[in-house]
Amino acid sequence: MSTKRDYYEVLGVGKDEDAGAIKRAYRKKAIQFHPDKNPDDPTASEKFREATEAYEVLKDPQKRAQYDRFGHAPEGGGFGGGGGAGFGEMNMDLNDALESFLRNFGMGGGGFGDIFGGRREGAQRRGRDLQLSLQVTLREAAHGAQKTVKLNKQVACADCNGSGSAAGSTPQSCSQCRGQGRVRQVRQSLLGQMVTEGVCPRCQGRGVLVTDPCKSCRGTGTVRGEETLSIKVPAGVSTGNYMELQGKGDAGDAGAAAGNLRVVFEVTGDDLFERHGDDLLLDVPISPLDMMLGTKVQVPTLDGKVSLKIPAGTQSHKVFRMRGKGMPHVNRPGAGDQLVRVLSWTPQKLDKDLKLRLEELRADVAPLIPDPGTNLYD
Repeated sequence: MSTKRDYYEVLGVGKDEDAGAIKRAYRKKAIQFHPDKNPDDPTASEKFREATEAYEVLKDPQKRAQYDRFGHAPEGGGFGGGGGAGFGEMNMDLNDALESFLRNFGMGGGGFGDIFGGRREGAQRRGRDLQLSLQVTLREAAHGAQKTVKLNKQVACADCNGSGSAAGSTPQSCSQCRGQGRVRQVRQSLLGQMVTEGVCPRCQGRGVLVTDPCKSCRGTGTVRGEETLSIKVPAGVSTGNYMELQGKGDAGDAGAAAGNLRVVFEVTGDDLFERHGDDLLLDVPISPLDMMLGTKVQVPTLDGKVSLKIPAGTQSHKVFRMRGKGMPHVNRPGAGDQLVRVLSWTPQKLDKDLKLRLEELRADVAPLIPDPGTNLYD
């Protein structure tokens, strides 16, 4: 199970708070625990990172709805597959949190590589995140499936291997940032004077300058292309569920990190089953005589037919529950139920002999039927 604290608890807000209240709560926490304001407190950085991660989920209506329904994904992958980050699961580091804080409060991009170690690539170099709507049948959603899709996106240029330079030429180190791709800036913020890093304006964060650009990609290192992806559909998904595939978005410029791909599932309807959450509803027609006398019927389920006993005296539209025969739960064991609604089905064509016999039967059954206006549910 995930050991992460509840995001609402982290920010100190209720689940019914609106977006404005959540933003104000995050701003207060972020300023309170910002590492630059707490250089001697080893716990401040983690609290700052935790608050920022919580805000990144709760500020997004779709992510918030998913979190409200499923909470944190289990450790070790959760709702994922194919390199996915899990069902709504985030793993934000401190540099990500600091960059997100600056972005959320309009102080510009830029990481804190010199302060906290490591060099981060310019944000604009990273490939774009993409979103794909993937249609699956109810049966595929029930059992899980492997789907193959072709995705049109930016891919690494084959002629220059994504470098952006023509064959035989070598990119030159940028003199302004000395090959780092970022330059330091001193700016005033809510916390006073802060030393931050920004993308080098001369090389646009690449650290190098392409003096002889590749003709195919014009020096960007990427071209429009197509990639075939195999996507694992987890059992139990419903319309609106999604998964993140890291590095499957657009390729980044000149070999920078690729963006992510969000796969949003759309589950189509089924000829037999009507879905209600993880429960399935199935209508089964039965003759009036079988409902009066009782019978056994073979009921279709997702795993084949199952015998269901219909007691004598069953009324039309009675619903029977077959436990565990519905859709698998996402991120937890077990499955929903299958609800079987029996309907009295009256034949529309009767031969003369059968009609006469039923007339005799009707005379015998008529005294057992309640009069009109009788309360049938006492």
